[in-house]
Amino acid sequence: MEKQKITKSLIITTAQTMIQETQQTEISLSKVAEALDVTHAAIYKHFDNKQALWTAVCKDWFMTHIIGRIDIDDAAYTDKTQWLHDYLWAFVNAKRETYQSNKVMFDLNTRYIDKDPFMLREVLTPCYVRIQQQMGYDVSHIEKAEVILSAFATFTLPMFKDTWHLPDYAHRFEMTFNLIKQSV
Repeated sequence: MEKQKITKSLIITTAQTMIQETQQTEISLSKVAEALDVTHAAIYKHFDNKQALWTAVCKDWFMTHIIGRIDIDDAAYTDKTQWLHDYLWAFVNAKRETYQSNKVMFDLNTRYIDKDPFMLREVLTPCYVRIQQQMGYDVSHIEKAEVILSAFATFTLPMFKDTWHLPDYAHRFEMTFNLIKQSV
């Protein structure tokens, strides 16, 4: 059997698979290397350290399981405010659903992405850009989209996850949106 070419993507996928199979996040780089049938040093050719690998794993997971679940047809909207409402609703629900369906990866994501404001901003930049574009804002400055999304922190930040199942979840979302919609 021919050996696979080791790439960042393959290492990330392997690490994610190991987390899913073991339901553990404390997996050593040696174990990842062993699963790939490479040396520990081969992992370091792609990632400076364990934190860099886990951050990459979390970024990939966030893009796939949260941002990738925002399934709305931008072209179907003529009302920008309605588009923003639906986009934000899809985003907060994707975040909530990932918490419900995969707590192990959600917790790892919390540790490496949500607790690091600079990494969180990097991961959310595609959302900011999409909001800027759809709302007709200057795409070279993402601050307005960043402020809009930050208004929904109680629906996206892990420290609020215990409130995501309360019966007034949708009502609180609508109240928050109604507070900002005149400013968008």
